[in-house]
Amino acid sequence: MTIDEMRRELQSRLKKSRFAHSIGVANTAVKLAKKFDVDEEKSYIAGLLHDCAREFENDELPAQAVKRGIKIGEVEKNSPLLLHAYIGAKMISEIYGVDDKEISQAIYRHTVGAKNMTALDKIIYFADMIEPNRNYPGVEKLRDLAETSDNLDEIILTAMNESIIFVVQKNSLLHPDTIDARNFLLLKRGI
Repeated sequence: MTIDEMRRELQSRLKKSRFAHSIGVANTAVKLAKKFDVDEEKSYIAGLLHDCAREFENDELPAQAVKRGIKIGEVEKNSPLLLHAYIGAKMISEIYGVDDKEISQAIYRHTVGAKNMTALDKIIYFADMIEPNRNYPGVEKLRDLAETSDNLDEIILTAMNESIIFVVQKNSLLHPDTIDARNFLLLKRGI
């Protein structure tokens, strides 16, 4: 499938606002890829398709995960929306013909992160947070950081800190992968 075909297929499956978000993430990912010398086409495709599983309602996600052999942990049982990342990582080959492990992994990791994230993983994680359609307290600070910092790890560490604060303020469960990812970055830089 060409990129244009992927866009059209995705547009036919997502709500208008979710599709606009996906285009925003794809374009933001390309800007970040240029800055951090990462493959721009992979960044665009991963950004475009990162939320492809959002075509399903939250209550459908567990069944879709089971159908694809995806393990559902305790955090996902309580926050099934998180499953969309894991399902999307599988759907890109099922529906969009994308059989690229780096793109699949970036989609898989875009919501909660992971330790030892690749540059592409980090770009998709961050692009999802700062794309132009996002509007939440602190987003401008993160967008400014994207412009001013040349250290992708520091950008991601700041983004993860903001995400963790948001989750804690909602009194929601923190995903262990997010904590592992943050700790990995802190240990890597020497705390």
